[in-house]
Amino acid sequence: MASARSARATRPATAPRPAARPRAVAGGLRASGIRWDRVGRAMLIGMFGVVALLYIAPLLSVWSTRGEAARRRADVVRLEQEHQRLQRRMKALQSPKALEREARRLGMVRPGERAYVVKGLPDN
Repeated sequence: MASARSARATRPATAPRPAARPRAVAGGLRASGIRWDRVGRAMLIGMFGVVALLYIAPLLSVWSTRGEAARRRADVVRLEQEHQRLQRRMKALQSPKALEREARRLGMVRPGERAYVVKGLPDN
């Protein structure tokens, strides 16, 4: 203790003792234990999070709509190809020989012709 008293005694009397300074924070002096700069930052991050969540549902909807549109385009291409095939078949069936060939395939005969049924053939 004697050394502490002697250290005080050696200090010149004109040197003022340093005063305790309050800690400065963004927006003013810190008066309480609340760090308002951090609270504001947390609120801002929270708001960005809420806005991001609000954008998720529409983005998912757009994503699924794009997938559905791609599937529909593929269906349209497939149906157009089938339509072209059926139109070619329709044109081919409009000739009299093609009509007769299809009728005979279905088992029909012309008036005056005799139909024969052959039984016992192998089923190759």
